[in-house]
Amino acid sequence: MVRFCFTVLILALIVSAAYANENFYATEIDDVIFARIKGKSYKDDCVVPLSDLRYLHVLHVGFDGETHEGELICNASIAADLLDIFEKLYEAKYQIEKIRLVDEYNADDELSMRDNNSSSFNFRFISHTTTVSNHGLGLAVDINTLYNPYVKEVNGKINIEPATAGEYVDRSKDFPHKITHDDLCYKLFKQHGFDWGGDWKSVKDYQHFEKPIKK
Repeated sequence: MVRFCFTVLILALIVSAAYANENFYATEIDDVIFARIKGKSYKDDCVVPLSDLRYLHVLHVGFDGETHEGELICNASIAADLLDIFEKLYEAKYQIEKIRLVDEYNADDELSMRDNNSSSFNFRFISHTTTVSNHGLGLAVDINTLYNPYVKEVNGKINIEPATAGEYVDRSKDFPHKITHDDLCYKLFKQHGFDWGGDWKSVKDYQHFEKPIKK
């Protein structure tokens, strides 16, 4: 009887693990997915081959405390990292309000950030520059964007993205969903070799994690 119960327990654990993995997976960009991103995040002048990108399906705990399905597109080189990170965040019940393709916002980053959407790939340039963003290469991820804005001084004025995130610029204040060095999200991304925009000097991008490009 003891051996039978132990066998049943092991089988249950195996089934449970398999079920969990089925919710966190990566696939190549097929025709159906490409139709959703063509002309939006994947623009005509995009320099990244589709073969270098992956579609990810994940689960996340929303601000309502419930489980939600999430999807994002990233560079194939960081797909395994992101699956592991998002699975650990989910297991820890770390709250992420939305994980949707930026294409649902017509690839408009401002609209996506205002809606507190977390995303990765979107072919574009770094704000106020002519340099392709790591998001344009699928090597960066933004998390809970409204509460962790991008802040930079431009022509003597403070530029905030999203523009509606003014109350979250002062990081000395205590408020929910703020990414700091003590935050689990920060720790997991750092463990996987990502840099955090909150550590930058000339600009602060508190939502942003990127994988350094290997030359």
